[in-house]
Amino acid sequence: MTNPLAPGSLADKRALVTGSSRGIGADTVGYLAEAGAKVVVNYRNKARRAEQIAEKVVTAGGSALAVAADLTDHDSVQAMVDTVVSEWGGIDLLVLNASGGMEADLGEDYALRLNRDAQVDMLQTAVPHMPAGSRVVFVTSHQAHFVETAETMDEYVPVAKSKRAGELALRELIPQLDAAGIEFVVVSGDMIEGTITATLLNRLNPGAIEGRRQEVGKLYSVSEFAAEIALAAVEPIPADHTKLVGDVSGFTQ
Repeated sequence: MTNPLAPGSLADKRALVTGSSRGIGADTVGYLAEAGAKVVVNYRNKARRAEQIAEKVVTAGGSALAVAADLTDHDSVQAMVDTVVSEWGGIDLLVLNASGGMEADLGEDYALRLNRDAQVDMLQTAVPHMPAGSRVVFVTSHQAHFVETAETMDEYVPVAKSKRAGELALRELIPQLDAAGIEFVVVSGDMIEGTITATLLNRLNPGAIEGRRQEVGKLYSVSEFAAEIALAAVEPIPADHTKLVGDVSGFTQ
């Protein structure tokens, strides 16, 4: 996948991508770094993966930090932001990519704590260190974005509802962000080939990925969707603060 961002288009911008030690987040970090951004690779427990991504950026001549933070723990989030501010002075781009909720061992309320409460806390913790002209990108799925009006797989409904709750909670902060000169956009994508969530759903509901692929003709890969997220860092913000990636048939009437 070719980087959709022009070389130098994000020169000296400071970007923090949550949940970026693998998958979509890791590829997003790669695109941003190649465009000149200083990047924070955030992880919860995959330290070596995050360090390898940061090392690759630095080897290529860029700037990167691998910083651990459990987004459901405010003190951990605050420590991560403090580290970035200490190193680079602030944050120009915050990509809220981390999500989850299908884990079986983290409590019944984990999806809501991570996909709503932690997203709001991450943003509010970062905002005091984001100058005018900064941007926030929230990553979600069509299954979550349209959960109120379209059916989704039973196995995913609790997660979808928690992610939609997070999106709505963040949207309520748009006036506050506007007042600070900070832009906000939601990037929503269809089922993405190769993600952990898609793999788990396909395991619980065999044929789910192939069925959706046949329905729409094409599903985005991890690198293709990450490219759309990276573009959202520089594209004009739509009037409804929403960028829909891929086919939305079956989700809209």
